Amino acid sequence: MATINDAKAMEHPPQPSPQHFMATSGATDAVWVHTDPYSNRPTFSKLDRDLETDVCVVGSGIAGVQTAYELVSRGHKVVMLEARDIIGGETGRTSGHLASALDDGYVNIAAKHGDKGAVIAAESHNWALNHVGEVAKKLGIECEYRKLPGYEVSQYDRNKQPKEHAGEIKELKEEVAKCKSIGMDVEYREGFKVQGWDGEPDQRDAAIFQHQATFHPTKYLVGVLKWLKEQPNFSCYTRTRVMDTPEKGIEIGPIGRKHVEVKTMDGNTVHCNDVVMATCVPLHKLSVVAEMEYERTYCIAIKVPKGYVEDCLLYDLAEAYKYIRMTECDAEHDYMVVGGCDHKVGQEEPTGRFQELEQWTRERFTKAGSVDYAWSGQVFEPVDYVAFIGRDPGTKHTWIITGDSGNGLTHFVLASPIIADEIEGKGHKWSELYKPNRVTSILKSAKDVLSHDLQINAQYKRFLQSDIHDIEDLPNGEGGVLNPTLKAPIAVYKDDEGGVHKFSALCPHLKGVVCWNRTEKSWDCPVHGSRFSKDGVCLIGPSKGGLNPADESGAQMQHAALKN
Repeated sequence: MATINDAKAMEHPPQPSPQHFMATSGATDAVWVHTDPYSNRPTFSKLDRDLETDVCVVGSGIAGVQTAYELVSRGHKVVMLEARDIIGGETGRTSGHLASALDDGYVNIAAKHGDKGAVIAAESHNWALNHVGEVAKKLGIECEYRKLPGYEVSQYDRNKQPKEHAGEIKELKEEVAKCKSIGMDVEYREGFKVQGWDGEPDQRDAAIFQHQATFHPTKYLVGVLKWLKEQPNFSCYTRTRVMDTPEKGIEIGPIGRKHVEVKTMDGNTVHCNDVVMATCVPLHKLSVVAEMEYERTYCIAIKVPKGYVEDCLLYDLAEAYKYIRMTECDAEHDYMVVGGCDHKVGQEEPTGRFQELEQWTRERFTKAGSVDYAWSGQVFEPVDYVAFIGRDPGTKHTWIITGDSGNGLTHFVLASPIIADEIEGKGHKWSELYKPNRVTSILKSAKDVLSHDLQINAQYKRFLQSDIHDIEDLPNGEGGVLNPTLKAPIAVYKDDEGGVHKFSALCPHLKGVVCWNRTEKSWDCPVHGSRFSKDGVCLIGPSKGGLNPADESGAQMQHAALKN
């Protein structure tokens, strides 16, 4: 039988190859590569010239691919640009939930956006989870798409922690009542227990949400991209990093029209009518960037016998909640994907998270076998619980999709008709809820924004700190910030052979001092969540570029990671 230490070894993965971070944003691999390896993904060339198009979509995750699909289907000419390889960002590191039972809950959403806003949120997410199935069927994509129930339970044992359990059940009943009032198919069922939960603790009683869904995210996107690749009005270029998207020309009401120049790191320009930044987080200094919190989240995939655990979505009510879903493993087993243990980017150690998930699983599902995959991803949490989708504030033809709020797959699918309709000048019935320049709900969140800003500003204390005092003390395969007095802080990585590579430790976004993430072999900024590979290559914005090499060895290492 597998032991409880299966996940511990995965906290310190081996040094990945120089090209690994082109395919994904961490040293670990998500379970999705088990049946859909990186080699299955379509390939595209690097942009080597200037282009003209109707719409330029920046980013090739679910937000970018789904928006491109919508626009191409309507006849628009679309160019997609990706800084690394296709699906190399957070979509390939999600848990694959497609839910209208939203993480933040409809009681909270209604408090910020009113009952009308809650109705739109439920309707739009329900549309999104159905739309994925419709597109998969239309294009003949086999991606494990299926409808199933979603269960929400208390985090507390009803026998050992009866007071805490009762308090959460009260909140759960209030959530069920709110969801029913806005037309959702949900019920509270006392004593409900998920099939296969044969261990302790006893967390029975559940809210049951019907008509939820799940799928294999990368199989789905690979299928859509293969269809797009065959369309005459679509082209895609990878390893093409966008650095700026200025709008040029004069546009005053109906007079004149601005256009966008999408400028790349290599000096090429895509001239277009509109640009869509589908990059997890926009390449901004602040704006909506300051209205979100940035969290790391963790997953394991653990083997269970086929049919042992009900095929469902399951969540508890903890702040950093645990959740499960099932995906294919082999003829005799499924993988149970178990996630949770969130924390702010760059502000806590990643170690211990996989072990916590493994222990939580084995306590509740006694037939769980080996942990074969363990990985982490990133979540972008708007202060008012819904994504920012629409025109970038202060622009005319720049559109953004960001703020997944833990439901990025459905948020970013529902973004596609909003963006397409807005580009076409039609407006969309969901736009009012998701528009990036909304005011009322942000004002209602002013206390949270202020608290977040104070907490973020406190991270600049790292200018006065040093992770290491002597490079000799740094173990092989590890990194740390060396901050000599009165000198610029240096991010030092020592490879598995003992070679030392140095980079600037200052995030190019707003000069936060990065922290070493030993599980993902990355440099993470604690200010606004930008992340960089061990080689200094930018993995997640809002930073536009990577960490500057600080010695020849660092420059050579970064060059090896970036070369085609």
